[in-house]
Amino acid sequence: MKRLLLTLALVSAVFGSVQAVGVATTFPQAENPISEGGRWINGKAVGLDWKDVRTSQGFAYGADASGAPNYNDPTALLTGNWGPDQTAEGKVRTVNQRGGSVYQEVEIRLRSTLSAHWNSGYEINFRCTHDGSQYVEIVRWNGRLGDFAYVNRGSGPGLYDGDTVKATIVGNVITAYINGQEVVRGTDNTFTSGSPGMGFYNNGAPNGNVDFGFVTFTATDGGALPSAPTNLRIVPSL
Repeated sequence: MKRLLLTLALVSAVFGSVQAVGVATTFPQAENPISEGGRWINGKAVGLDWKDVRTSQGFAYGADASGAPNYNDPTALLTGNWGPDQTAEGKVRTVNQRGGSVYQEVEIRLRSTLSAHWNSGYEINFRCTHDGSQYVEIVRWNGRLGDFAYVNRGSGPGLYDGDTVKATIVGNVITAYINGQEVVRGTDNTFTSGSPGMGFYNNGAPNGNVDFGFVTFTATDGGALPSAPTNLRIVPSL
């Protein structure tokens, strides 16, 4: 009993609020699509018109080797009830980077929903280059395949293997970071609820989907991220 109480106290200290919900993972299992015991729903399995996210041990990436049709970004959203102010971040794997007409992005989703033929919310994407072609974009997904609008766009320092990307939404303000440095900010009032999650975009590089993804991922609606990845759902203390 003492051990249980100590665990709950540590969780409360991490988030600073008994209301916070958070998840952290290092993707320890190979799954196609990612589930982690029902924690995730996916773009093909649930949304039908998009691709799923899959994992090998320690790595999550998009199950889209061809990049076609366009804008069918592999998507995975977290289940559960999430508060509106959300923070999510992931440590990036990016190898064999290519610029030009090849576009590969890691994406964080905030206030997002997924159902049959519907995928809405905010996407914050980071192009996997650092040669001057890099960009960071805040995009509003309106629901139907290919129906989106740009909230704001920037460049930033680009991505290197092992970098950390993060996105937050507080009220109507959405902010993107690379290694803790703010790179772009925008405002939008369309979506007020939904879940955090992740996604990927691969265009122009057949079989390049395995060259980029996340090796860790954390999300919370309490403002502070878990201090170390675990594969347990973090719940509020009582």
